[in-house]
Amino acid sequence: MFRTATALASALALLLPPAAALAAEEDANIWLAQTATVDLGGSIVLWLEAQERFTDDASRLGQLLVRPAIGYRIDPTTTAYLGYAYVMTDPTGPVRTHEHRIFQQLSFRLLGDGKGVTLTGRTRLEQRRLEGRDGTGWRMRQQLRLSAPLSGKVRAIAWTEPFVGLNETTFQRGGLGLWRNFAGVAIPAGKTFTIEPGYLNQYVVRTGRDRIDHTASLTLNASF
Repeated sequence: MFRTATALASALALLLPPAAALAAEEDANIWLAQTATVDLGGSIVLWLEAQERFTDDASRLGQLLVRPAIGYRIDPTTTAYLGYAYVMTDPTGPVRTHEHRIFQQLSFRLLGDGKGVTLTGRTRLEQRRLEGRDGTGWRMRQQLRLSAPLSGKVRAIAWTEPFVGLNETTFQRGGLGLWRNFAGVAIPAGKTFTIEPGYLNQYVVRTGRDRIDHTASLTLNASF
């Protein structure tokens, strides 16, 4: 168990942004998420997700996200999705924004069988539009997620996900814009639910001073 946890932590550390992050602004967050995967029969699945992100030392709701999608199972380890996301962002100072995204996603398994050490991937292409702003921001997100058994049915989890802007708009920069890294555990709660508590580090690349969010993350996953 110790070797597994050490390996996961070491892998995550290698993926963190460079030492320039030491000069960035910092904030403490709490992120809550609820997801549900619903088998609609045949090869079709429904994905439902909601997130509440508390910012400014976790003192207020800074962002709310709702994200449904329809998926098609290409094979037992690969699913393609088409979805929509609504994102309300309420930063300190600047005006509140309302964002609408269409996205295409491919989720796949790279290594393992889901019981032992397993590596999965998620490639997501987003088309982003903000109310009252011109242009469509195209963004690519690539997540790699490593899981390994710890004790009983509890699993160690580590994942990394850079966000890369494929064009520039008034609200999106080109190139690396965000980089998220997570370390935690997955705890089964019956046959339907899994709880994933852990630490999420978000590095935000900005025109001025960059920002680092230190986030206590708690996700409730359901499968029907």
